[in-house]
Amino acid sequence: MPNESRHPCYDEMAHHYFARMHVAVAPKCNINCNYCNIKYDCVSESRPGVVSKVLTPQEAYDKVRSTLVSLPQLTVVGIAGPGDPLANPRETFETFRLLSEGLPELQLCLSTNGLKLPDYTEEIVRYGISHVTVTVNTVDPDIGAEVYRAVSFRGKAYRGREAAELLLQNQLEGIRKIAEQGVKVKVNSVLIPGVNDGHLIKVTEAVKEAGAFSHNIMPLIISPGSLYEKEGRTEPATSLTLEVQARSEALMPVMRHCRQCRADAVGMIGNDIGLQAEAAPAREYDPVAREEVLLRLDRTVSERKQRLTNSGAEGERGSMRIAVATRGGGQVNVHFGHAREFLVYEVSGQEQKLLGVRRIQAYCNGKSDCGDADKASILEETVSLLQDCSIVLCAAIGPGPSERLARAGLTALARKGEISVLLEQCAKYQRYFASISCSPQGACPSPAQQR
Repeated sequence: MPNESRHPCYDEMAHHYFARMHVAVAPKCNINCNYCNIKYDCVSESRPGVVSKVLTPQEAYDKVRSTLVSLPQLTVVGIAGPGDPLANPRETFETFRLLSEGLPELQLCLSTNGLKLPDYTEEIVRYGISHVTVTVNTVDPDIGAEVYRAVSFRGKAYRGREAAELLLQNQLEGIRKIAEQGVKVKVNSVLIPGVNDGHLIKVTEAVKEAGAFSHNIMPLIISPGSLYEKEGRTEPATSLTLEVQARSEALMPVMRHCRQCRADAVGMIGNDIGLQAEAAPAREYDPVAREEVLLRLDRTVSERKQRLTNSGAEGERGSMRIAVATRGGGQVNVHFGHAREFLVYEVSGQEQKLLGVRRIQAYCNGKSDCGDADKASILEETVSLLQDCSIVLCAAIGPGPSERLARAGLTALARKGEISVLLEQCAKYQRYFASISCSPQGACPSPAQQR
């Protein structure tokens, strides 16, 4: 049975403790998306469709087995490209056969555009693929004609509305067929401003009716060399992404911790080890020792979920947004200057909700680099991205960035520890200042305004 509590992509808490691995065995794709540009032998970009090397099924299996030695918390292995796995059925299902027979303790995952999903229900079930993600950007063929240039299906090329209509029909049929077989289905949608931002609620309705249980609405990434880049399209504002996600969340669970990973990602979500996993460890893989590690992590996840459930029962009013620098483990454990992303939480009393991830460019790469004048623009971009937050939680921060955050109305708190505990402390911090500083009319300044 699918185990979401150990699946970092399907469980928000799990992504702090369990790792996933994408094996890049599927180079060909059968649709042309206007936002996509598949790249091989690339180490400089982090987005879907990018890999350093395409593997054979045997190479993929060997790499997974060796990675388990150094990364025992690896629980999920998926195929997500760099093309579409179902456009490469021989390589894809041979890899899954090797994994299901040789490493049955792993959960297997498949990510597809869904064009050929109805054709491979039997194989998905046969090889124990417990989770499938389908990218559905629209359920309206006219909108689809703005997203897709062409579709290649059974030896014939389709374009425009006809191509989109074929794709959308197969996506929904495929979701229904595998969901009926007990496969857990998550749907990804790329939020494209001016194209489908007002339409994604319809996607949520349709895929929920088809049997999907989660919707991941991802902001558009402008891929270098794509048609959308040439057209000068822009990525959505954070506020628009949050608005669209909230609309869909009223109907079904929405994933908010997605990092839009590479097709060869390895490690914890948000802390990929990537090419570091290439070298095979000297010692042998020990499944018994690995299971002991996983059981300890299971207990940690269960305890923290229970604590959050108990705390959330108080339901106090008043909310704030808090940005957290972390590299995983459920801990605040990254220096502000070294952070490449922040998790943004909305905290209301003791209720804590992850709103999403803000990717940034680290402006400090070591002591010798932290004072360079040219880092000022990067800091300004970071401040702008976190402008809607009240508090920034990080393991440490220099006086310069701390003062710049304060001028922008953000309070920087240098703390190390468990995220949920520190978020709760921040909420108490806010309530304390609010209780002594609120006006009779009830206008309470933020913690940053009360420094």
